[in-house]
Amino acid sequence: MSKFFRSRHSPKPTLDHSAYSSLLDPGVSVAEQPSQQCRDRASPTDYHSRSWLAVVENRASWTGERPPTRKLVKDMNGSRPSSSLELSDSDAEKEKGIIAALPYPPNVLPGGRAVATPYGTIQVFEWGPEHGEKVLLLHGISTPCLALGTLAEALVARGYRVMLFDLFGRGYSDAPADVPYDARLYTTQILLVLASSRLGGWTGDGAFHLVGYSLGGGLAVPFARYFPRMVKSVVVIAGGGLIRPGHVSWRSRMLYSRGVLPEGMLQWLIRRRLTPPAGGSGGRPVTETKMATEVVGGNGGERHKNSDASGGHGFDNAVLLASRPGHTVSAVMGWQLRHHEGFIPAFVSSIRYAPIYEQKEDWHALGQLLAERRERAGWEDTADELPGLTGGKILLVLGASDPVIVKEELIHDATAVLGEDGFEAVLLDAGHELVMSKGDEVAAVVSNFWRRSQGETDAVGE
Repeated sequence: MSKFFRSRHSPKPTLDHSAYSSLLDPGVSVAEQPSQQCRDRASPTDYHSRSWLAVVENRASWTGERPPTRKLVKDMNGSRPSSSLELSDSDAEKEKGIIAALPYPPNVLPGGRAVATPYGTIQVFEWGPEHGEKVLLLHGISTPCLALGTLAEALVARGYRVMLFDLFGRGYSDAPADVPYDARLYTTQILLVLASSRLGGWTGDGAFHLVGYSLGGGLAVPFARYFPRMVKSVVVIAGGGLIRPGHVSWRSRMLYSRGVLPEGMLQWLIRRRLTPPAGGSGGRPVTETKMATEVVGGNGGERHKNSDASGGHGFDNAVLLASRPGHTVSAVMGWQLRHHEGFIPAFVSSIRYAPIYEQKEDWHALGQLLAERRERAGWEDTADELPGLTGGKILLVLGASDPVIVKEELIHDATAVLGEDGFEAVLLDAGHELVMSKGDEVAAVVSNFWRRSQGETDAVGE
């Protein structure tokens, strides 16, 4: 059975009320105020090899005194946690207010559910017309799936049914502590999420469109390579996977190489570097730009900061949902760093093992599958057509001012592995935050591509 970290603010059946309250206190920091179990551990190297579930869930506050437990009951068919009968009406209203004030409330998107798996719980959201075409969205390396909320809402408005989820170690999903965060783990997570839907049709031939943003784009390609019949189409938005290793500095190579520093020390160092001080600087939120030095260790330039952990000032201040204008990427990042014990281990492991850099083998293999479908599409006998990857090409959506993905390099390298006919590229006037700042425009581009791939003539000019 896998060991895993858990966000201490996940809306589980039993959770301390003060765990929600502590989210509003910027002075509470996992790094600054370790629990007694953390202080007693024999060695920093034990950090990633033991289960921290008890530490995470029992650390209701840092006073050393455990307050009375209050229960929260999650509606598994929706997404709104409601207070149990233990709470008075006034307490229930207060609790709802506390939850609503979180940078990432567990009920911020419709159709939420917590999916239990051998790797820990996965937070999933699914909504939209039940008979609409299905779309699975994959988020990036650091910001949870809330980053895709604007795009998801725009797709639902166009008649699609969407499903998105927090990758392991992000948001409200647990973080398995004894496995590498590579394409195998994330592919398994995708399959677990697909199997969790109460609706049929998520796992058949041409079942769903796969949309990956940043790291999610890097994850979408190997998944489509191994499950080409299942995936109706692939869209990569400001995606990783073909980032050139030359953009990784010697400092980052050394810092994230295994064996240079003990794992516990490395994770403590990174958490300390990224967590804002409780006082002094005003408790300003953690920024994705600040995380850039952890991803590539660059010289501070804006051009080659290659992950959604380094999208620049515009990305840090991007509003995640129009309905919540005060809640930005940096606010969610600060919340996640303070309150998800598994985020730093997941982040470090993803940098080491996830399909971010120079994944030419997977992309080339996908290119061959696409070419085969283009060839068979011209045959007279339609019985010879292969299901999945409709149209025989994928869509790349890029931001013209994206400091994360070098568009010229991506188009050049995609041409080399997919072929000129294996993809379309669309350039939008935006940075790396395009899924948030241009969500409706991205949805229009994507849905237009889907219609054209399926031979619909009314797609142009949507």
